[in-house]
Amino acid sequence: MTSLDGAKVVLGVTGGIAAYKAIEVSRRLVDAGAHVVPILTEGAEHFVGRTTFDALASEKVQTTLWDETSPIPHTTLGQTADLILVAPATARLLADYRMGRSDDLLTATLIATRAPVLIAPAMHTEMWEHPAVQDNLVVLRERGVHVVDPEPGRLAGGDIGFGRLASPASIVAHAERVLAADDLSGTHVVITAGGTREAIDPVRVISNRSTGKQGYALAESAWARGARVTLISTVDREAPIGVTVVPVESAADMHAAVMAVADADVIVMAAAVADFRPANPAGDKIKKTDGAVPEISLEKTHDFLVDLGQSKPAGQVLVGFAAETQNLLENARGKLKRKNLDLIVANDVSAPGAGFAHDTNKVTLVFGNSEEIDVPMGSKRVVADAIFDAVVRVRGTFP
Repeated sequence: MTSLDGAKVVLGVTGGIAAYKAIEVSRRLVDAGAHVVPILTEGAEHFVGRTTFDALASEKVQTTLWDETSPIPHTTLGQTADLILVAPATARLLADYRMGRSDDLLTATLIATRAPVLIAPAMHTEMWEHPAVQDNLVVLRERGVHVVDPEPGRLAGGDIGFGRLASPASIVAHAERVLAADDLSGTHVVITAGGTREAIDPVRVISNRSTGKQGYALAESAWARGARVTLISTVDREAPIGVTVVPVESAADMHAAVMAVADADVIVMAAAVADFRPANPAGDKIKKTDGAVPEISLEKTHDFLVDLGQSKPAGQVLVGFAAETQNLLENARGKLKRKNLDLIVANDVSAPGAGFAHDTNKVTLVFGNSEEIDVPMGSKRVVADAIFDAVVRVRGTFP
């Protein structure tokens, strides 16, 4: 469950070529559990059909202030909305909103609301860079309006430049962030994800079954709650919106990357770091000859989570994972104490639907004071949110 679940979102669509992307924005909002009420301006109807939004949104499209079924539609929408999102927002919309000019349903609703407002501008590069447009954005930001900046890319007419509407995924992620609890604002959260790969030779590795799904869900959750997020990852997955990804491969690589940000406010070690690695990896590919089977000697990797626990700065929350197949809580409690953690996530990776590769998980959160909370089976994002609920709670106990 995200902050969009159950939220009433008024989706304003203005008259730009990027209006077609608002269809995907609407679909993603509904998929996230939002109740979407679309408003199309007269200009938008030149680019997209209201029938499409009628089919995909939660209510039929509204276009006019003069609706006989609702004598004051702008006031009703403005008062009942949890969020007003305008995507795309044209230069004209920015100017009208800044000046308080309200000659259509969308601008009137923007002025008649106390709900948070998120705008996603889209226009040609020359328009985007015009001083008047930038001045309007400065004023709107100062008034508390949230802005998803456009991106570089292909524009109308075949031009390439800055001003392309942000991706629907990015817009919806920012909408979630606006509505989410802001309880990690101002914090730096470091998360590790995936399974490390330890070289046998230049071709072969020793690894494990971790896919990084839980770590990436944690990164999404932390960013939505206002954190600056660094994700140290061994897997090739699309980076979560707003998150800085540091790619690594081996346990030694991850060790170095984590230690470079070891002063973070929160560190969540969700990665499956190898306990062993080949002691003497071959410089060239080991060839299969005469049926001989090469012997591979293993050595322990350095457990740098112990280092983090020993040198933990005051106020830092350090979270570990215990991926187990037996004696789950006993092993988790031992690791919690041995490594001086504030919280450990006990994860029975042998349980059906839990652990590696699945989209779902179930865990037990074990706190430093020996309290335990069971998180039932749910999506990995739901589990991630529960973990950060616990992190926020632990932070609240610090002086």
